[in-house]
Amino acid sequence: MKTNTNQLKKALLALFAMLLPLVASAQTKVEIDGIWYNLTSETKQAEVTFKDGDWNECSNTITIPATVTYDGVAYSVTSIGDYAFNDCSNLTTITIPEGVTSIGRNAFFACSSLTTITIPEGVTSIGEDAFYNCSSLTTINIPEGVTSIGEWAFLGCENIKTVFNYSKLIIQKGSLNYGCVGYYANKVFNADCIIDDCVFEKIGGVHHLVDYIGNATELTLPDNYQGKSYQIGNDAFAYCSSLTAITIPESVTSIGDGAFQ
Repeated sequence: MKTNTNQLKKALLALFAMLLPLVASAQTKVEIDGIWYNLTSETKQAEVTFKDGDWNECSNTITIPATVTYDGVAYSVTSIGDYAFNDCSNLTTITIPEGVTSIGRNAFFACSSLTTITIPEGVTSIGEDAFYNCSSLTTINIPEGVTSIGEWAFLGCENIKTVFNYSKLIIQKGSLNYGCVGYYANKVFNADCIIDDCVFEKIGGVHHLVDYIGNATELTLPDNYQGKSYQIGNDAFAYCSSLTAITIPESVTSIGDGAFQ
């Protein structure tokens, strides 16, 4: 009898040991300020998610906070989960905090009114179909840390004209690779074309600074591009309203029309 009792205790302890990680990492689904989250108590992390059975209710503008508080406990927002904003056709603008490291599958599927999105620097993965049919997007920036883009992530984004790729992924214009991010684009600028948010392109055998995609107030331009002089192209800094001062090196040979309008 004693042996059976000991065996039962061992079995219960083994079962408890198996269940403990599940209990410790249990998620709580809550709505905070109009956004649904999965909260993980063990890691104090929050994943943006959707309301069960009804994920279509979205306002035009959404700002996701860096942290949320529930029952007096603070949780860091670290991911946009699968289907989080699926089919939010009214969504035009969304702000994602820097702490987010992943964007899940179908996260922005068919958000057809979404005109701009800034993918945070910390994001390493973009799930399949993440931006499928986001037909109002015109420009995409892929951050340096991104190592994977899921299949068809940008399929149907037929109005994407320019891709700025800071990552080590080699994205090509017209290619179906890396979620079709370059498939519709007129121009794709990979990391070697971007220096300090200044975008360079070789046109007619001459290097041109063709765009500035930063938001600095004071800017010193690169001394050269790939060891050679360059020109500042037409409209390169047009409408950079935050820019108050700029230092132009002697390697710049000409400044194009409307460069600073």
